[in-house]
Parts: sequence; structure tokens; C-alpha cells
Amino acid sequence: MSNGEDQSLLERIEFPSIPVEAQSKIALLQDEFIRAEVEQLRASVPLLTPLFKKRNEIINHPEVKGDFWIRVFSSAPEEIDEHILPTDAAVLGAALKNMNVERFEVNEKGEGEPRSLRFTFDFQTGEENQFFTNEKLVKEFYWRKQITRTPKGKRRVWEGLVSEPVRINWKKDMDVTKGLLDATCDLFEAEKKNSGPRAQLPEFEALVSKISELEAEAEGQDEDEDEEDEEPMGPVGISFFNWFGYRGRDVTAEQAKEAAKEDEERWAKIAKGEKVEDDDEDEDDDEDDDEDDFYFEESEAFAAGEELAIAIAEDLWTDAMKYYVASFEMGEDLEDLDMEELEADMMEEMDEDEDDNSSEDEQSHPRKKVRT
Repeated sequence: MSNGEDQSLLERIEFPSIPVEAQSKIALLQDEFIRAEVEQLRASVPLLTPLFKKRNEIINHPEVKGDFWIRVFSSAPEEIDEHILPTDAAVLGAALKNMNVERFEVNEKGEGEPRSLRFTFDFQTGEENQFFTNEKLVKEFYWRKQITRTPKGKRRVWEGLVSEPVRINWKKDMDVTKGLLDATCDLFEAEKKNSGPRAQLPEFEALVSKISELEAEAEGQDEDEDEEDEEPMGPVGISFFNWFGYRGRDVTAEQAKEAAKEDEERWAKIAKGEKVEDDDEDEDDDEDDDEDDFYFEESEAFAAGEELAIAIAEDLWTDAMKYYVASFEMGEDLEDLDMEELEADMMEEMDEDEDDNSSEDEQSHPRKKVRT
């Protein structure tokens, strides 16, 4: 047989691909868009600061401040609401007083990294907070960049949010994270005292075991809820308060500074029309995976920590007034419901279900409604 006959049909098909020259230009243009968006975000910080101060004056009104942030969280979009379990909602509803978000690395002149975020949550104290003793929880996220080389010598860039875990002092039997946040903090503190590999620390094994335990528990609860035709819990049943334990990659400020310097030198060459090395975009190259990153992912108590931080900062915080007003509109919608009409519709649906069931074998069970 000829070489062509030896090849499978899939191997003989020529799939269309982006020309190499175009790939390079597209990648550079995408980088330019990102840089422009960052500049736009940086410029918006000093412009929005006085507006947020005016909003705080409204929030601090005696008739508003009591439930403002509770109402905002109750109207939160799906990408935030899905992370708030019923137990989390109970804590927030009973104890949250105020919230603040700052792009704290940007100064008054609009200079600095605008993607770094600081979240400050103020809570009730004493008997008014039956869950924990912390009066304030401050969670800082730093935007970091890391440039590494693959075994093949290709340039690989990673950038994103990193943070340190924040411990919550739970009162007896009130830990809604079920020990996961404490395990995260224990590992972080152990790493600061020991310079050895993370995976060899007993705190690492304890954390990984706790994550597996809670994931298995959540999967079991989801199965039970499916049988009862109810909506499942949030992602693997992980509490919102585990978000305070998010860490992200282990990238230091010094490494980020070196990466930023290298990137600026690269862009200076681009501005002069000089040719630069393309970044490696092959995310499926297993041999390039960093073992330390693997251990971080395995011991990450809140995998969506970065996404949730950005969603809160760019959506919930920025549009808090919109969500506050929406919480009242939801109440008005309920008040406008015609209860007699609603009950009639429910009875009609029940009659239709009975008619459907009567057509089935008497020994069979009623069919479940299809979940959407």
C-alpha cells in the first residue's frame, strides 16, 4: 500500500487553519486590546471614587444601611448567587453590615495596577453575630504576571489574581465551611514555617482529604435532591466563606516585577517594528505543566476564587444600587400576584398530572418533572 492508503481518513483530511503570519498578528492585537482595557480601567478609578463616596452617603442613611447589602446579595446575578449556599445566606443576612471594594494599588493620580482588589466586609459583633467573632474581614487580591520557559524553550505567560487566606474565628459549632477554611489557613501558615515541598507537609494531606470529603458529601446531597426534584446546592457544596481561603498561583511580587519589565522591553521592540518571539499557546502540552501548580490546584479550597472576586468587583459592587432597587421590585412582583388565579393554575396542573398518571400502569410510579 502507498503511504496515502496507510493513513486514516482523519489523517488525510486537511483541516483549515489560521495562517502562521496571521496568528502572530492576531495574538499581538489581542495583547494591545488587553493593554488598552487595563489603561481604561486604571483611568476610571479616580473618576469613580467620588461617585462611590456619594453612594456611601445614601447607603449610610438610617433607613437604608440596615439591609442595603443584604438586599444587594439577595438580587445578585447567577455567577455570584451560585456560590452562596443557604447557610452562607443565613450568615450574611444576620451579620453583614457593610462592604467595600477598592482597587488599592491605584493612587490618586491614576497610577498603579488597577486589577488588584481589596474587599472589606464589616460584620456585627458580640451576641448580634452568632457565627464568628471577627468584626472585619479583609481579603486582598494581587494581580501578578509570571513568564516562564517551556522545556522546548517557548515563552509562556501567566497572569491572574493571587491572594493569602484569611482566617475566620468561628464560634463553637458555627463553622459553615466545615473546617475547610481552617485547613487552608493551617497549610499556609505551615508553609511559612517550612521551606520544604508543600506536598510533604501533613497540613497538605489534611487539606486535600478535607476537600475530597466535602466534595463526596456534596455529591451525595445532590443525588438526594435530584430524587426529590429540587435544585442542587452550589458548586460541589463549597461555602462562599471558603472564598476567603483562595490563594491562586504561587507568584511573588518580585517575579511579577521581573515579568512586567520583560514585557515592557518586548513591547518597546514591537513599537519599533522589531520582530519578537511569539508566546506559547499550547495549553495541552502536559510536559510543560508545573508540578507545583498541580499541587496548588489540588489543595485549592475555592477554585473559582478569581472569577468570583472579579464578578463581585465589576458587577455586584459597581451596580449595587441597581440590585438594591431590584430587590424591592421582586417584592412588588409578588404582591401583584393574583393568589386565587395562582391557586387555580396550580390545581389545573395537578389535574393534568393526575390525568397523565392514570394512563400509565397502576403499578408504575408517577414520572418526575424534567429539570431545566
